[in-house]
Amino acid sequence: MALVYLSLGTNLGDREKNLRTAVDRLESDGTVRITAVSSIYETEPVGYTEQPLFLNLAAAGETALTPQALLAAAKNVERTLGRISTFRWGPRLIDIDILLYEAEQIATAELTLPHPRLAERSFVVIPLAEIAPDLVLPSGIPVRRLAESCRAGGIRRWKAWSG
Repeated sequence: MALVYLSLGTNLGDREKNLRTAVDRLESDGTVRITAVSSIYETEPVGYTEQPLFLNLAAAGETALTPQALLAAAKNVERTLGRISTFRWGPRLIDIDILLYEAEQIATAELTLPHPRLAERSFVVIPLAEIAPDLVLPSGIPVRRLAESCRAGGIRRWKAWSG
């Protein structure tokens, strides 16, 4: 089993329900055995700002899937929950990103690991540091240090996870 970290976000519809349903579906489909889920954070949109606020969380889990199969399974969960692709950084019902898959470093047209913008986004780093404060990225940077140095503006703890 491979240790994986995911980031989930939503800003359309019943945002909390979207996150809960996505986490449940990842587990019930046998995609990932979820071992930890961060608090839910409300965050300002990045890129295209004329849209509703997001709810984001990080999840840790174990999977027997390859990174590519995990990506396909995550995209399938997004589709089954009703995600419709619009434009880059646009509003979305659910978004599931693979942040880390073990210490794998992959760069293909479909998948880049670690996630290429992991260290740049407070809405990713802060929830990840909550569930894995001692995690060290393949680059050698501790997640805790990233969280301490990232700007917390535009992000606030919205609600504790009660799975």
